[in-house]
Amino acid sequence: MLDKQEAIAKAEAVFNAASDYFDAPALSFWNRFGKQTIDRLSLHPGDRVLDVCCGTGASAIPAAISVGSTGQVLGIDIAESLLQLARNKSQQQGLENIEFRYGDFENLGLPDASFDAIVCVFGIFFVPDMLSAIRELWRMVRPGGKLAITSWGKQVFEPANRVFWDAIEVDRPDLCKKYTPWDRISNPASLQALLVAGGATNVEVFAEAGTHELAAAEDWWTMVLGGGLRGTSDQLDPAARERVRQANLNFLRTNEVHSLEVNVLYATAHK
Repeated sequence: MLDKQEAIAKAEAVFNAASDYFDAPALSFWNRFGKQTIDRLSLHPGDRVLDVCCGTGASAIPAAISVGSTGQVLGIDIAESLLQLARNKSQQQGLENIEFRYGDFENLGLPDASFDAIVCVFGIFFVPDMLSAIRELWRMVRPGGKLAITSWGKQVFEPANRVFWDAIEVDRPDLCKKYTPWDRISNPASLQALLVAGGATNVEVFAEAGTHELAAAEDWWTMVLGGGLRGTSDQLDPAARERVRQANLNFLRTNEVHSLEVNVLYATAHK
């Protein structure tokens, strides 16, 4: 397993690279699940919200709208390219109650009990020591506040995800992963246990099984380039990358795959 600094550097490089496709229409699931995370929190006008691993604002921007002009949202991410996209989007929407800042959320140095809500959508599993990360986030939640952790469940972008890794194994078996970072918390019991072990109280986990629609087979490759799989695809030489891409597209077309499975876990803790 990578140590903390290696893991941060790897994630930073991957998502800076993925920024060119991160907000493509094919990746609308970022906004979909980010907004659903915020909707489940029932934020109030005037609330202070911290969004860690905020990306381009999929949850931070809905939070800023929910808390209104008297509220404040701070978005933190390690990918500066994504943060710049987030700043542009919030400015286009005329939001003056939101700030996007580069940083490692485990070392923010922010005061105890300083936020009404803290959100981390599809980010906690990139941290090698998730338990310490939960403790750090919980420390900054005020009494009466909430912590929301959204993660992937067991089936994520199947069957395309399996086809991607099968094709990688043919060309570059050394790059083939036998597990994904969120495997550690991909069922409700393991996610709940993580939050409880990190000190969180009144933890509830809701599992949602859904689908993500593909307008065309090419949408899947756009998703590869705009997400975590970018780190693997970028390690292929051009010829191998094209072979993997064609294997993916041929499978989706031949089998007439028009939607992918997407299982999401929403965990909420109340202090």
